[in-house]
Amino acid sequence: MKPVFVEARDLPDAWFQCIYKIFEEDRVHEYTIDRGSFEGHKRREFDLVLVHIAYPGTRPLIPDIPPELGIPSPTSMEYVEEYLQYLMTDAKQENETYTYGERLTNPKVCVDGIEHTLGVNPMQEVIEIYRQNKQGTNQAIMEIGMPQDILIDDPPCLRLIDTRLIDGRLNFVLYFRSWDLWAGFPSNLAAIQLMKEYMCQEIGVEDGSIVAMSKGLHLYEYTFDLALKRLRR
Repeated sequence: MKPVFVEARDLPDAWFQCIYKIFEEDRVHEYTIDRGSFEGHKRREFDLVLVHIAYPGTRPLIPDIPPELGIPSPTSMEYVEEYLQYLMTDAKQENETYTYGERLTNPKVCVDGIEHTLGVNPMQEVIEIYRQNKQGTNQAIMEIGMPQDILIDDPPCLRLIDTRLIDGRLNFVLYFRSWDLWAGFPSNLAAIQLMKEYMCQEIGVEDGSIVAMSKGLHLYEYTFDLALKRLRR
């Protein structure tokens, strides 16, 4: 595996650099999906990518698509706001096996077919750790992945939100097992940044950076032409 490193100024810059590198770098591969979303289709994927975003709170949070390109925007702030609720509440639709918000605020386990609430709010616990001025810790991590996820058809893409409070700034370290670059990357990061800003306000600290890592950041075949058109300007 050949790692790719991206140093970005803000969220739109990170997205554009990754779009560029996924076509220009030799550290990517194309393959036919045997299992997962769009099974039977191709995707182009980084072996391993680490993206450091110095100022993720800089507005706008999502990419700008020049109108003359004639291609749809990969996301919108309306969608980001909806996704933020998916992150920060435990509301779940009937057809959903899990939500990130459920795992972050009100995690449950299933024992003998019966769902049990664990009685812990990981997001609030992280806030409380830092409110107690306990900055020198490696324990303020929010885990989304669970061992039983290997058994479900569509396991969580986002697995970890780790945190670090340095010099009065809250920083996030993220891990995605799989990550759609065209639409998922800008939507996910914008919503996660809004979540981080909420936590900063609750703790009483300044906003910091985001580091995001994935061994599965990819473009699906149907977005290849869209991404290439965006690179032409």
